[in-house]
Amino acid sequence: MAVSSLPDPSPAAIAALAPTGTLRAAINLSNFLLVTGRGADGNPEGVSPDMARELARRLGVGIELLRYKTPGDLADDATSGAWDIGNIGAEPARAESIAFTAAYCEIEATYIVPAGSSVRTVADVDQPGMRIVSAARSAYDLWLVRNITHAELVQVKGLDESFDAFVEQKCDALAGLRPRLITDIERLPGARLLEDKFTAVQQAMGTPRGRDEAGFAYLTAFVEDAKASGFVAELIAEHGVKGLSVAPPA
Repeated sequence: MAVSSLPDPSPAAIAALAPTGTLRAAINLSNFLLVTGRGADGNPEGVSPDMARELARRLGVGIELLRYKTPGDLADDATSGAWDIGNIGAEPARAESIAFTAAYCEIEATYIVPAGSSVRTVADVDQPGMRIVSAARSAYDLWLVRNITHAELVQVKGLDESFDAFVEQKCDALAGLRPRLITDIERLPGARLLEDKFTAVQQAMGTPRGRDEAGFAYLTAFVEDAKASGFVAELIAEHGVKGLSVAPPA
């Protein structure tokens, strides 16, 4: 059982994080590692929803889980006032409107290459003439947009669509989170999953910018306590998630 050392939140922190009296938590449903199912009430279950539930318990408020099909849709709503905290990968492009904590867990991102490919490492992929398929606006896709300099990035909406495009367009690499790619490669005879990674997606909690800093300070402390106390590790074990690791201290 995780033992917390986190102090009780101040009234200012509660008001900043749950101004309506209910914590409205935005959950990215497309992350199959962090959202692993649905409860009897239809609400998402998994590490991400449970982090939000625990935060609401600490704040002493109710919770509403807002479901988003993609992380891009969730990020787009950051300035609308629709949600109070959002659980997605921390990326510079998203940080313009969202104040992110340090990561509470990490997921490796790498490539699948087709049968017969001469590619051996991720560095081999970013070469002229190479085409990389990626799910648009995912955290690893945003990293690729910033860092790929020679290869062509083929962006499609959705994880399943990125797999289809890789096969149908005969592209040179399929980008993705390692746990998902381990499943995808079973449908690709002769294809190889690269052993190294091009990035590790930092799964964090964030709150819209412009709110009282007391809220963000408490959210930051909550995430660090959840890691240090073993709470995040317990959630990963409870939900039986493979490919997800607890992030190091900030």
